Amino acid sequence: MARQSITLVKQNDDWLKKQVAEYEFASKSEAVNHLIRQARNQEAYYDFVRMKIEIGEKSGFAKKQSREEMLAEFKQNLPNV
Repeated sequence: MARQSITLVKQNDDWLKKQVAEYEFASKSEAVNHLIRQARNQEAYYDFVRMKIEIGEKSGFAKKQSREEMLAEFKQNLPNV
């Protein structure tokens, strides 16, 4: 593991100490690594959502359907249970 030295403002240091005291973190390093993992997961999720939006935008407009036609199409794509 890479060793880092960081400087925190008092409010952030106090918050981090509270996280270690109140949650199941053994150290501030463990808490920081947890926060970084969460940020990376969130970034990956946002990238996934952006990709889906881009695909949707590139697909063009949906054909105009009545409520009944749309419902029939949805039911057609459902598995027979």
